[in-house]
Amino acid sequence: MNLSQEDWVAQLAADENAVVLDVRTEDEFNDGYIENAINIDIHKGQGFIYELEQLDKSKNYYVYCRSGARSAKACQIMNELEFANAYNLLGGILDWEGDVVEP
Repeated sequence: MNLSQEDWVAQLAADENAVVLDVRTEDEFNDGYIENAINIDIHKGQGFIYELEQLDKSKNYYVYCRSGARSAKACQIMNELEFANAYNLLGGILDWEGDVVEP
């Protein structure tokens, strides 16, 4: 499901079962990420699927990338793998107005 930044942030803040998932490359992630995000690079192909399969599918995943395209694809994959909920951040980190953690 696609959410505006406002809805994504509000829903995330109220969700005690939330996980933030960054699907960018490790290099992109190391340039700065949304607080508490875990990083699994969607470009890993089958490796991405394998790492997703290790996650708790009952949690709610708030997924983002640079612009929203890769994260939309990641949410689609997660739905196919029967994750409970995967929410895509429209506009990605490019449009992000919140804090970014600089590693």
